[in-house]
Amino acid sequence: MDGDTLSRVFREESGRALATVARMVGDLSLAEDAVQEAFAEAIRSWPDSGVPNNPGAWITTVARNRALDRLRRESLRGDKEHDAARLVPPPDEEEVWPVRDDQLRLMFTCCHPALSSESQVALTLRLVAGLRPAEIARLFLAPEPTVSQRLSRAKAKIRTAGIPFRVPPDHLLPERTPQVLACIYLVFTEGYSATSGDAAIRDELCDEALRLGRLLCELMPDEGEAWALMALMLFHDSRRTQRTDDAGDLVPLECQDRRRWDRAKIEEGVVCLRAARRRGGGPYSAQAAIAAAHATAPNWEATDWDAVVSGYDDLAAYGDSPSVRLNHAVAVSFRDGPDAGLAEVDALVGEPRLARTHTLHATRADLLRRAGRPAEASVEYRAAIALAANEPTRRFLTRRLTEVDGETGARQIRPRG
Repeated sequence: MDGDTLSRVFREESGRALATVARMVGDLSLAEDAVQEAFAEAIRSWPDSGVPNNPGAWITTVARNRALDRLRRESLRGDKEHDAARLVPPPDEEEVWPVRDDQLRLMFTCCHPALSSESQVALTLRLVAGLRPAEIARLFLAPEPTVSQRLSRAKAKIRTAGIPFRVPPDHLLPERTPQVLACIYLVFTEGYSATSGDAAIRDELCDEALRLGRLLCELMPDEGEAWALMALMLFHDSRRTQRTDDAGDLVPLECQDRRRWDRAKIEEGVVCLRAARRRGGGPYSAQAAIAAAHATAPNWEATDWDAVVSGYDDLAAYGDSPSVRLNHAVAVSFRDGPDAGLAEVDALVGEPRLARTHTLHATRADLLRRAGRPAEASVEYRAAIALAANEPTRRFLTRRLTEVDGETGARQIRPRG
């Protein structure tokens, strides 16, 4: 067994195992420790015994046993009846709560209103999706120590406040849903465009987000934004296999082979978007409309850029953010030309929430390249490469840098007169 195998199992199974054990023992920290111990045992035993046919079940079983063993030991030192009661969930739990999926149960727990919104999302990404604090920090555009402290405080809050591991009753679901939607989409975003590592795409996170999205639609069939989020993810996911080439390098949207996009997912996305619109609008509906304009265009030249720009205008009405404004600028650049887009991008220079990522520099570099200003584009590409944490992204930016540097050199040696 190599390290890559164990890393893959951890990414794919740690969230599921933790959610199940947390539900069984009712203690988040205990469950997290038990899962870590299970993976430590896997490191010791799998090289000799081989990877089990169902590694996730193996990890979950070992973690459960470790957690129960610890509770039994603790019961010998304290209130035996109280501690023993923690070993078994309430007998009518499955009849009371309509959702039996442990990860969704844990997600609603992580999104409890007693926690701050930042803590809700960070905790869900850490515990349900298995992201490391550094990865979460990049998603939050925040320093890693800040995220680590946020995670520690959130877990302590769940423990001290006695926040239950359960899906809330039906009448509380609407007010608890927005953060759950945000968590699911951030899980998908991390999978669809990984913030770090050697791969541009983390398939297991995309698949997990789609699974949770479908489950949430089943749980809340009248929630329009749940359907809109599902549509948004499906439109993006329809081209997942075409986002990289055989070497793992990124392929820009305009260069992708649309004949190989997943038409079934696009059609399912259209159905979900219609369902969302029948139930009212919201920020995910606006984003899904933008994604639909790309997914349903037969080719790049046929993209309805008026619809895309309008979609970003609608999205900004629900809450302005530098990321929305940056994407709006890109859409304007394709509708009205790169100089028009640059005017909007330049207004974002110095925006602190974009300072820690490569996206602002990369966007400005591309617009300068398209505007025929290769020397200026070169400076921006270099700045973007220095900030990019994902290897395929760095390779893509480096290829672009080579192109504009070549253009700059050609202009310098071009004869005059």
